Amino acid sequence: MFKKILIANRGEIALRIIRTVKEMGIQTVAVYSTVDKHSLHVYFADEAVCIGPPLPSQSYLNIPNLISAAEITNADAIHPGYGFLSENAYFSSMCYKHGIKFIGANPNHMIQMGNKISAKKTMKKIGISCLPGSDCFVESSYKEIEKIADKIGYPIIIKAVSGGGGRGIRSVLGKNHLKNSWEEAKKEAWSCFRKKDLYIEKFILNPRHIEIQIMGDRYGSAYHLSERDCSIQRRNQKLVEEAPSPFLTPFLRKKMGEEAIKAVEYLRYEGVGTIEFLLDQKKNFYFMEMNPRIQVEHTITEEITGLDLIQEQIFLAYGKKLSKKKNFYPKMYSIECRINAEEPNRNFRPAPGQITQMHLPGGKGVRVDTHIYAGYIVPHYYDSMIAKIIATAKSRKETIEKMRRSLDEFVIEGIHTTIPFLKKLMQNNEFLKGNYNTNFLDNLY
Repeated sequence: MFKKILIANRGEIALRIIRTVKEMGIQTVAVYSTVDKHSLHVYFADEAVCIGPPLPSQSYLNIPNLISAAEITNADAIHPGYGFLSENAYFSSMCYKHGIKFIGANPNHMIQMGNKISAKKTMKKIGISCLPGSDCFVESSYKEIEKIADKIGYPIIIKAVSGGGGRGIRSVLGKNHLKNSWEEAKKEAWSCFRKKDLYIEKFILNPRHIEIQIMGDRYGSAYHLSERDCSIQRRNQKLVEEAPSPFLTPFLRKKMGEEAIKAVEYLRYEGVGTIEFLLDQKKNFYFMEMNPRIQVEHTITEEITGLDLIQEQIFLAYGKKLSKKKNFYPKMYSIECRINAEEPNRNFRPAPGQITQMHLPGGKGVRVDTHIYAGYIVPHYYDSMIAKIIATAKSRKETIEKMRRSLDEFVIEGIHTTIPFLKKLMQNNEFLKGNYNTNFLDNLY
């Protein structure tokens, strides 16, 4: 087994990984930017290395600094968490070049599935349904783009080929909005991914966003751990996730799981990941993308399965063989709410600052993943998520009641957060019935 793992990330996911790694008897190395010097992941790791100034490009995205940190601490593996470099094929290959195990997908799978066009072509090849769409556009004339959009038929959605996290995406309901949306998506794609490549896809009105958690080993075995419903979103950013989905029937759950496994086995994918689908109101499902990494919402799958997915990632990276195929069908319910440092009443504007007082909820079936504490200063350089609260029970009704109680107990003073907004959501009649889609919040607010 690995002797020392460097966690190439920050915040709650870095701390969450450190906890599992320590429980496995493995030494941990935290990295941090100068502004994160007092973050909990720095305090609780066995070693910590400063890798640069606050800007991500100079610290958490600085590959030479991360490799150097691993080498000077003699770390034999790197866990990238999610975001930052978790899907960066070059970083993965540089780890291998320096004799460091990258705990995640291999570079070939990142390249193949990280490019949305390539991923769709692969899925079509093995018979998985995909939405009608275009090939990649880099520097095409506007007339050519307009022609393709007309052929696909409005509404359409513009997406960054190398996108993720809801960035570089614009929905277009009619031709008169195409040009502005195209320019906005291209600008955002360049800002976030340093690539302007875009493509067009048929847009499903009011879809459900369902992802299947998968695992695969280097010997070709794979299984799934059922689904998560990630349809509660704002600007393509997930806010609330639940497992299992109240929208899926047992037949559809089985069918989607089988399709996900078909993809994993064809790719001979190694590690933990998700296959993501969009579903229309008639329950037709279409491949959207594959995420070759751990997800923010992996927690609810852990709660309904009893597995530690970070531990499974580490075992698989070390060469563990999966046990006999045992696709999972849930018997418990779990909901995750993301707590962001934002002002919901001001269009969810980021609200960094110092936390003056804090109280975390607890009790049976309640889990909080966070790196904040009273006195902690939330910086403005990074994503605004500061905590995740996960409630688990035997039924969806009980789980929602537990989440309500937990949100009432969760106190964060000194900054604005999305807790009041989430409290209202947990009282919404349509949400309680499971009647929601990816446009639910836009229509509601």
